[in-house]
Amino acid sequence: MEFSPTSKTLLFRVRDAEDDAAWRTFVEIYTPLLFRYFRGRGLNETDASEVLQIVMIAIARAIRGFEYEPERGTFRSWLYTVARSKLNDFFNRQARQPMALDDEEMARLTDSADEIDDKWEAEYRWSVFEWAAARLRSEFQAHTWDAFWRTAVEGQAADAVAKTLDMKLGSVYTARSRVTARLRAFIGETLDEDLEPPRRS
Repeated sequence: MEFSPTSKTLLFRVRDAEDDAAWRTFVEIYTPLLFRYFRGRGLNETDASEVLQIVMIAIARAIRGFEYEPERGTFRSWLYTVARSKLNDFFNRQARQPMALDDEEMARLTDSADEIDDKWEAEYRWSVFEWAAARLRSEFQAHTWDAFWRTAVEGQAADAVAKTLDMKLGSVYTARSRVTARLRAFIGETLDEDLEPPRRS
């Protein structure tokens, strides 16, 4: 993807210092993701909030010069790199403080890179989906949304959902397809992402 002067994507818009709406949307989507990531690495709420603020300041400074080059990686990879770097800085500061973290705590907090990548990918997909779903749910009738949610997100069998919601089986599949297509289009238009609804256990 190459940005153009008419691009409406969030990553293009957020580089404009005067586009407050774009930055608010950016914060809405990515701060829950980052906060959950830091909490998942063992930080308490106060420390997670502190590192989150550091990351958002770093992003605000860097985003205006960010050039999206797919051959060099995705935006979520770049965001992960920034988040991990600032988190490592935090751990390093803690390690220099006497008795800040014992060996057991440090081992728990330092997962392998591959494991963290998997966690980050899953959390990223969920955060984007959750944000988009909150904005689009009102476009659909309740039974349409329920059929989609139960089959696509919760992983329930379509025939069981049809019985529960008193719908024809074909209508359940149609509902899932309609909502999925709308979500993918909305996410694609806003973030240049092509994401299927993630399963949530």
